[in-house]
Amino acid sequence: MKACIMCGGEGTRLRPLTFARPKPNVPILNKPSVVHLVEHLEKEGFNEIVVTVGYMADKVEEYLGDGCMFGVHIEYVYEHKKMGTAGSVKNAEEFLSGEPFIVLGGDHVLNLDLREMYRFHKKNDAIVTIGLLSIDDPREFGIADMDVNNRIHRFLEKPGPGEIFSNLASTGIYMCDPEIFDWIPEGKKYDFAKNLFPMLLEKGKSIDGMLVRGQWTDVGNPSAYRQAQRWMLELLPETRIEGSFKTQNSRINGPLRIGNNVSVGSNSALVGPIVIGENTTIGDNVLIGPYTTIGSNCVIENDSRILSSYMFDDVKIASNCNISGSIIDNGTNVGSDCSLENGTVIGPNVVIEDGTTIHSEIRIWPEVHIGSNTNVKEDIINQEYETSDRGS
Repeated sequence: MKACIMCGGEGTRLRPLTFARPKPNVPILNKPSVVHLVEHLEKEGFNEIVVTVGYMADKVEEYLGDGCMFGVHIEYVYEHKKMGTAGSVKNAEEFLSGEPFIVLGGDHVLNLDLREMYRFHKKNDAIVTIGLLSIDDPREFGIADMDVNNRIHRFLEKPGPGEIFSNLASTGIYMCDPEIFDWIPEGKKYDFAKNLFPMLLEKGKSIDGMLVRGQWTDVGNPSAYRQAQRWMLELLPETRIEGSFKTQNSRINGPLRIGNNVSVGSNSALVGPIVIGENTTIGDNVLIGPYTTIGSNCVIENDSRILSSYMFDDVKIASNCNISGSIIDNGTNVGSDCSLENGTVIGPNVVIEDGTTIHSEIRIWPEVHIGSNTNVKEDIINQEYETSDRGS
């Protein structure tokens, strides 16, 4: 079975995490999220995969290669200008024609039964089947008006107040017949939700919806990213230690996944689910709380508390810090006696000096230097980088 993964977006809403990497490479459990997606597709039987790439295309290809390590075959189609979601898939037509195929976003994190969706689509006569989820707030998604026979009659992208006729939100997962290519213009920016679906309904073409079961999110913003990390951590089945692990009088309560050459100091406590990368050192009297991931080559010094936070590689947390619900990118150094409140997002290679407090929901752009005893109440932007955090 064939699949198309769209990886062309710049990930502006995830900034500052997408300056050093494309959005599909943002780590989930210390592994690029797109790798989790490819592994799930292979498990579901989709072993011919086309990846459409644009922004930082080489970094996506670097991790996935030709797909053989995942038991699949991967082809790449490069976008030299923004083509929209449907236009991006149109570019890959030569690899997808001849049989039904599934379309997903490279930032999707999911455990849905995609094989069931494939069978559902094959059994029915619609040109496309949209995976739908009932959610509380569908304003950031496309919504569908579907009848009892699974036929969609209306579709609206990102409805405003007074336009929310349904809470059935599109997951952005589509099972398509090859005929779909006849309806997508060549060489033009064209979106599935904004352009193609309303046009198909207007022309009387059949679009089906399928109510999917399980967990799904697109990692489009920091809040969704934290949610994806959290439920992936909940799926950790057991404690697994990969290689050398040193500890002195610490208290460990799994499940945990611990990489090679990790050390934990005296009287420290690790309460899972937690993932810790290789060559990481944790000092004395440190509390690492549930729903935390720590990357490789990190240092957490004595008396610090790390709770429900996601640290990437080469991060250093000095003594007596409180890190709660934060995301910290590669190479950042946090001085002693600092507090990073819930929802903070710290870009790569940031220096935060002693005694600093970063208030909730604040974003810090890469390579910013914050002086000691500072109260940071507003985002800090590095003007050498793009400043927008809206868009894809």
